[in-house]
Amino acid sequence: MKKNSVKNSRINGEVQRVLAEAIRGQIKDPRIAPMTSVVRVEVAPDLKTCKAYISVLGDEAAQKDTLAGLNSAVGFLRNQLAQKVNLRITPQIRFVIDQSIAYGVNMSHKIEQVMADQRAKNPDREVEHE
Repeated sequence: MKKNSVKNSRINGEVQRVLAEAIRGQIKDPRIAPMTSVVRVEVAPDLKTCKAYISVLGDEAAQKDTLAGLNSAVGFLRNQLAQKVNLRITPQIRFVIDQSIAYGVNMSHKIEQVMADQRAKNPDREVEHE
């Protein structure tokens, strides 16, 4: 099975949905931040491993606590995955903090700051958006 095949894409989507539901509704660990979302999932073509990219709204301590809580609940999550997704092999789950949302927000703020500086330097000239 190719890495970007339709079947692998469907498996990734289904695993992402099941993990998101389980994290949001069934795990009672207080270390897991309430604003935790599963951004993307990559299941290996051999179905043995799975990388789940998570995004946590909060500071670095909240991200570390959430990652620790998810890693301690990985057995429960794998069991939920086995029950709800009909796969030949239930993959080992590895959680990775996804920084792309924070990076995007940071870049947006920097662009706004540059635009404001440009407007301050040239108040009579309108700055163009492309």
